[in-house]
Amino acid sequence: MTLTEAVMAIPVPASFPWGESAMARTIRDFDWAATPLGPIADWSGTLKSTLSSVLESPLPLALLWGKDGRLLYNDAYAAFCGDRHPAILGQRITDAWPEAAAFNAGVVADVLSGRTLSFKDQRFMLHRHAEPDEVWLDLHYSVVRDRMAKPVGVLGVIMETTGRVLLERRQLDDSVALKQSETQLQALTAALPQIIWTADAEGHYDFFNERWRELTGLSPTATDTALWLSVVHPEDREAAALQWRRAVAGGYLYQSEYRLRRADGAWRWYLRRALPVRDPATSQVVRWLGTCTDIEDTVRARMLLRQNALDLEARVQERTRQLEEAQQERLLAQEQLRQAQKMEAIGNLTGGIAHDFNNLLQVVYGSLELLQRDVGELPRASQRIQHALTAVERGSQLAQQLLAFGRRQPLQPKVVNVGRFILGLDDMLTRTLGERVEVRTVIAEGLGNTLVDPGQVENALLNLAINARDAMEGEGELVIEARNIVLDATDVRIHADIVPGPYVMLSVKDTGEGIPPDILSNVFEPFFTTKPEGRGSGLGLSMVYGFVRQSGGYVGIDSTPGAGTTVSLYLPQIMAEEEAPEPQRGDLVSGGQETILVVEDDEAVRSIVVETIAALGYKVLRAKDAQSALMVLESGLQIDLLFTDVVMPGPLRSTALAERAKQLQPSISVLFTSGYAENAIVHEGRLDPGVELLSKPYTREALARKLRQVLDSGREPGVPEP
Repeated sequence: MTLTEAVMAIPVPASFPWGESAMARTIRDFDWAATPLGPIADWSGTLKSTLSSVLESPLPLALLWGKDGRLLYNDAYAAFCGDRHPAILGQRITDAWPEAAAFNAGVVADVLSGRTLSFKDQRFMLHRHAEPDEVWLDLHYSVVRDRMAKPVGVLGVIMETTGRVLLERRQLDDSVALKQSETQLQALTAALPQIIWTADAEGHYDFFNERWRELTGLSPTATDTALWLSVVHPEDREAAALQWRRAVAGGYLYQSEYRLRRADGAWRWYLRRALPVRDPATSQVVRWLGTCTDIEDTVRARMLLRQNALDLEARVQERTRQLEEAQQERLLAQEQLRQAQKMEAIGNLTGGIAHDFNNLLQVVYGSLELLQRDVGELPRASQRIQHALTAVERGSQLAQQLLAFGRRQPLQPKVVNVGRFILGLDDMLTRTLGERVEVRTVIAEGLGNTLVDPGQVENALLNLAINARDAMEGEGELVIEARNIVLDATDVRIHADIVPGPYVMLSVKDTGEGIPPDILSNVFEPFFTTKPEGRGSGLGLSMVYGFVRQSGGYVGIDSTPGAGTTVSLYLPQIMAEEEAPEPQRGDLVSGGQETILVVEDDEAVRSIVVETIAALGYKVLRAKDAQSALMVLESGLQIDLLFTDVVMPGPLRSTALAERAKQLQPSISVLFTSGYAENAIVHEGRLDPGVELLSKPYTREALARKLRQVLDSGREPGVPEP
């Protein structure tokens, strides 16, 4: 609430209007609730303050309130009314004086529209007593405005000039109905709280009332324009003087707001208004009547409202910006969710076909290796077999890439420091990328550890490096950087449902041609590639994306056409010591004489695997499903190793078979194999602890090495729950 509103809200004492004049008592006792003006207690501050001034004036003053001109007046006006008083109090002015209804209706309408009216020696035939009286009146009407400058009433000064007119008709000197008028005017100006001033037709000041001296400390007789300007604020002085000169030149209403310096040195805002008084005969301006009204509270309230409006606009703009950003984030999150759902669906599809596809590859791979042994030294046959083996390996890689993208590959994570891991790949990257690609590694100090599958990290880095080389057309700078980073929920540009926390960021940045914005969101989709036909399968980035997401991390990509691309892998940090790498065995692995039970539902795969293992020297038993294998185990035959496919038909699962085998023969070893392990031995993308797995398709060498590793292992492999 503004100061003005607070003041207006202060209840008026019940004794309003104050004073003991006849009209003050009459107005207090009048039943205003029965009129449109309502109870006095509900009157506005403007009405009350204006009426108080009217009641205190010795001049006949009438206050016509509202658009229908409800009549309020003082004692002098009551005397003027004669027998009409007090019946006309509170009536419409047109009803109070029906004989002058048209005149008064015009006055109310004109003044409320903003005009000031003056009439000299206006003749009326008024019924104030038993007989009608012919009277002459000087009438001056000015608008009364509320604190919002809205016209709300008409203030009329009614000066009866009947005597003067009659005297003039008798050719009497009128110097004396004039001195009296001036005296009354001075009395009125002295009684009003406003600064009253007058000026001649040329705009030269010739009168200020006592309020001027009280405000400025200047004498009311000091009417020099320069003195007046001296108390106007320097910032407002030029505009105020210019507006006054224009009003005088044009003869129209003058109104200006500026700051005046009070006698105590304080500045306050005032509204200065002046009305031109015109000669009725010539319509020429003969004088100016002016006021200065203190509007400090109004200006402060207005400035406060303006500032509040600006503040509100700023808040609205900020809120709009926030909503727009939130909308963009929601759209981004929706797009990322759509992409995630699409990739999940494709992942399910790839997992579904991987099992059968890898079984087929296993049959082909095993058959070719057996055939290679059979053909011996025949060069052409060996060469053709080798080409076929190479094709099978490429098919196997394709299947593994699809499983990696679909987050269906069994990971074997270890606690590693990717900084040291990257430094160990320098030679391989240099050989792979060529001499024209400058490889620069930036490893931050204090780099944290992360739990990942080292082989998959190597594949991911190699894929990103090859993509970067191709984007740079074999020449440019490749920067591999690793540093710690903390992600929070606001990093939705990386992923919609990001888990806040510490991560190790591994980024690969190239200086290549970049990726256009309209296809940037498609680069992680399988089989999508920006390379020319025949130069890429479109599975590299999708494999990287799947591996990182399966490891609990996120992948971000930034690219500017013509300026290069940066792919960033965000891998969760782990507070654990780095694991030492397992030593690589370089010697050839031979077979053995142990007994191995092969459980495989695919007849072709089973036949090839049994023949391969038998060729390694092992004793081999076979079963087409888990139930058949259990019967072999329950027969009492000593089995050294159970080699079983993960995905098996029938009610008995392979994991349940392995558990039962351990119960029947505690010393038995277990080795799983699968083209797609599903969730039987893999949970959250990782092999269950202690589980040994040989993924299809595998080579004879890989099979021989894995069998020997499991059989020779001194530990007892864990077996997951069925």
